[in-house]
Amino acid sequence: MTLAKYLRGAVAALAALLIAKLDPALAQEAAAEAAKPTIDSGDTAWMLTSTALVLMMTVPGLALFYGGMVRKKNVLSIIMQCFATTCIVTVAWMVIGYSWAFTDGGGMQSYLGGMSQFMLKGMTIDSTNALAATIPESVFMTFQMTFAIITPALIVGAFADRMKFSALVLFITLWVLIVYAPIAHWVWGGGFLGGAGVLDFAGGTVVHINAGIAGLVTAVYLGKRAGYGTENMAPHNLVYSLAGAALLWVGWFGFNAGSAVAAGGRAGMAMAVTQIATATAALAWMFAEWLVHRKPSVLGIISGAVAGLVAITPASGFVGPAGALWIGAAAGVGCFFAATTVKRAIGYDDSLDVFGVHGVGGIIGAILTGVFAVEAIGGAKGALEGNVGQIWTQIEGIAATVIWSGLATFVILVVVNILTGVRVSQPVEIEGLDINLHGEVVP
Repeated sequence: MTLAKYLRGAVAALAALLIAKLDPALAQEAAAEAAKPTIDSGDTAWMLTSTALVLMMTVPGLALFYGGMVRKKNVLSIIMQCFATTCIVTVAWMVIGYSWAFTDGGGMQSYLGGMSQFMLKGMTIDSTNALAATIPESVFMTFQMTFAIITPALIVGAFADRMKFSALVLFITLWVLIVYAPIAHWVWGGGFLGGAGVLDFAGGTVVHINAGIAGLVTAVYLGKRAGYGTENMAPHNLVYSLAGAALLWVGWFGFNAGSAVAAGGRAGMAMAVTQIATATAALAWMFAEWLVHRKPSVLGIISGAVAGLVAITPASGFVGPAGALWIGAAAGVGCFFAATTVKRAIGYDDSLDVFGVHGVGGIIGAILTGVFAVEAIGGAKGALEGNVGQIWTQIEGIAATVIWSGLATFVILVVVNILTGVRVSQPVEIEGLDINLHGEVVP
C-alpha cells in the first residue's frame, strides 16, 4: 500500500514536470489548483460535532439553567427568550452578521468586515474560509453562528423577570449586529485586537466579557425587579438548573476544543484544560460558600462550574493543565465574591448573575491567559515564560470590549425604549410574565 502511494506521487510529479516543459501557463494553473486548501474529513467531522455541541449549550442547556433559577411564574418567559434568541440570531447571522465578522472590510478592516457575503453570497459546498481551510465554509459559518447565538442569550439572565418580549426581539437583533459582530471581527476576523496580539482562543472577550458588560448595563438601565430585597426570589427548580449546567459543561467541549477548528493535539489539550478548570472552579466556589455561609449549595457548585468554563475559554488553546488549575481556582473564588459580596455592596439587580459569572469570569480568564500562556501549546508566551507584556495586551483587549459593549448596549436600550418601551408594567411583573406575555403557565 505504501509503495503504491509513492508510485502515484512519482507519476504525478513526472506529469507536472512534463506539463511545465510543454505549457508553462497550464503548469501555473495546475500549481494553483494544487495549492487550494483540501477539505479534511476528520476535521470536518469534529467541527460538525462541535457545532451541534455548542448549539446544545443554548437550547436546551442555557434555557434549562436559567429556567430553573427564576421564579415559577417566569420560567416559560426565560425559556422563550433563549429559544427566540436562537432563531433571531440565526437569521441575522445568515443575512449580514457572518459577513461583518469574517470577511475583508477593506478600509474598515481593523473594525468591521465587509458586505461580500451578504446573504451568504458565494458560499458553495466546497468553499472554505481562510481561517478554517480544512473544513467547508458552511460548517465554519454555522459553528460561528452558534457562538453568536449563545452570547446574547447569556444576557437575558441579567434582565430576567422584567423586559417586554417585543423589546427583547428588537434588542437582540440590534445587539448581535452592532455589538457582537464587530467585536468578533476585532478578535478573530482580522481586526485590530487580533492584530495587536490579544489572546482569546474561544471567546473570553468576544462572548463572556461582552455579554457580562451588556448584562450589567441592561440590568442597571431597567432597574431592580419589583420586590427586590424584600421578597423571596430563590430559584424555583434547581433540578432544571443542574441539568442545564451539565449540558453546558458537555457542550463547552465543542465551544473550546472546537475552536481549534481541527481534530488534533490542540483540540485535545483544550478539552483537557477545560475539564480541569471547570471542576476546580466548582470546588473553589463550593468551599468558599461553605466557609462563608456554612453550607455548600447546589446553586453554588453549578455556578462555580460555569465560572470555570467561562474563565478557561480564552485560555483553552494556550495553557497547560497547571495553568488551568490556577485559572479555575481564581475564577471559582473571584466569581463567588463578585456574585455575592460585590453585588450586594453596589446594589444592582443582575437577576441571574450574568456580570458576576460571565463578566468577572471572562476578565479573570483573559488576564490569566497572559500569565499562563505556553508557547509550545499555543505559539504565544505568557508572563511565566518571560513575556510580561502579554498581560497588558490582554488588558487592552478587555478595555476595548468593555467600552464598546457598554456604550453600544446603552444606546441600543435607549433606542428600543423609545420604539417599544423596555420594561413591563408593575402589575404584569408582579403577576408574572408567563401568563401576561405568553398566555401560558407551568401548572
